[in-house]
Amino acid sequence: MLLTRAALARYVDHTLLAPTATPSDVAALLADAQALGTYSICVSPSMLPVGDTGGVLVATVCGFPSGKHTPAIKAAEAAESVARGADEVDMVIDLGLLKDGHPEATQAEIAAVRAAAPAPTVLKVIIESAALTDDEIVAACRAAEAAGADFVKTSTGFHPAGGASVHAVELMARTVGGRLGVKASGGIRTHEAALALIEAGATRLGLSGTAVVLDGAPVSPDGTA
Repeated sequence: MLLTRAALARYVDHTLLAPTATPSDVAALLADAQALGTYSICVSPSMLPVGDTGGVLVATVCGFPSGKHTPAIKAAEAAESVARGADEVDMVIDLGLLKDGHPEATQAEIAAVRAAAPAPTVLKVIIESAALTDDEIVAACRAAEAAGADFVKTSTGFHPAGGASVHAVELMARTVGGRLGVKASGGIRTHEAALALIEAGATRLGLSGTAVVLDGAPVSPDGTA
């Protein structure tokens, strides 16, 4: 796969979710995103609002990073974030519900967040794919689709089981069949890894080291990006 630097940047949610992040860090993140041409920035809810973004969309997280929050709390968090300027919400599911064989409960919690943050807000569902079996990944994707989500997403980047993998993205992409987007996130640190995940079916990438990943991409023929 060959993507120009500018084209690859449009896949990227330029991300800062460190607990120590400050408003000045977020301002720097936004400046970087504008310079790099990324699709969005992704920040913690407490960092909202971020002010004039110059056209860069704003994503935030919900139930992050453990997912062990009640549906009502997740819904309230999502609603507040949208009111504070978030264009997109990346929610973490309660993995225990899937592990215990209750995908219908997973669907219900996603539906609660969807109701609290209706379209045009984009809802991404973080399934923490590295911690799931293939059958559980499929069940999570089906629950997300049934609940009206827009994307399924691999990882928070905080789980000890790991981040995005080509196998998980391929499985997620097959399951949603183009009806939902697929966001690969967690541990993507090289240009080659990013392209492999896009080839596997990722339609969005969550990156914190965005410049390093983009540096491996060719510039366009006119030399602009």
